[in-house]
Amino acid sequence: MSVAAETRIACIGECMIELSQLDRADGQAHVGFAGDTLNTAVYLSRLLPGAVSYLTNLGTDGFSTRMRAMFHAEGIDCTLIGLHATRLPGIYAIEVDSTGERSFRYWRETSAARTLFGGVGAGLDDLAGFDVIYLSGITLAILPPEVRTALIARLGALRNAGHRIVFDSNYRPRLWPDTNTARTAFAAMWAVTTLALPSFDDETALYPGTSSAQVLDRIGAAGVIEVVLKNGAAGVLVRHEGQDQPLSLPPADRVIDTTGAGDSFNAGYLAARLMGLIPADAATKGHQLAVRVISHHGAIIPRDAMP
Repeated sequence: MSVAAETRIACIGECMIELSQLDRADGQAHVGFAGDTLNTAVYLSRLLPGAVSYLTNLGTDGFSTRMRAMFHAEGIDCTLIGLHATRLPGIYAIEVDSTGERSFRYWRETSAARTLFGGVGAGLDDLAGFDVIYLSGITLAILPPEVRTALIARLGALRNAGHRIVFDSNYRPRLWPDTNTARTAFAAMWAVTTLALPSFDDETALYPGTSSAQVLDRIGAAGVIEVVLKNGAAGVLVRHEGQDQPLSLPPADRVIDTTGAGDSFNAGYLAARLMGLIPADAATKGHQLAVRVISHHGAIIPRDAMP
């Protein structure tokens, strides 16, 4: 897997208004913009300038305008971002405990992004213009069932035509009506995926009691030839072309906020693979970026803090 100068990458999903560094005493918070696939798009754009487009729907409000300005500042192409006349971006708040582990509170049920591929902004035919297409379980969860099904079918056709489909399951139970619906959607998505980037915590939430080897077996059985299983401090397990390679990576020196850890790892790994690095070396690159991200507040670190 190597990248050509003209390679085009589409990241699909939802950008939200992010409230972080909450101070309950005086009601202050830092306002930013983030979302799992947007986080990955930002880091990918920094690592592969000029290659990344973001596909979502926003509103016509001031926050949406500021979001697009941020995307442009990061070198992300916004041509296929739709502007919905009556919808707004969603909001989430990050709460961090004493160990740096985070929890989230969401307000997103009627966000503009939920109308993606529904007549405003990008259409499914636009996906054919990209060499690499990246999305997550959250992308699938926010779409209406019929749109989700059509998207997965289109991605399958694109994979068969030689496009590379990259998927992080990123399971958020509250976004799904029930576990079986999520399992069914993810199983269909794995069957059209080229590179899988799941997290062990998400997979065990979907399939309690499962082992790392069972996760790799299940996803591999769907036809995925490259699976990278992220497991926090326990490291990364890579299965590539039938060969397993466990990687023990050095722990972070400090952890302030784990928001965006997996998203940034995905960007570092994918960029490195597109530049021709082998999976083990790409995992090291992804880990180095994730370690830097979790030493800062929020999902997106300053550009000058990149490794």
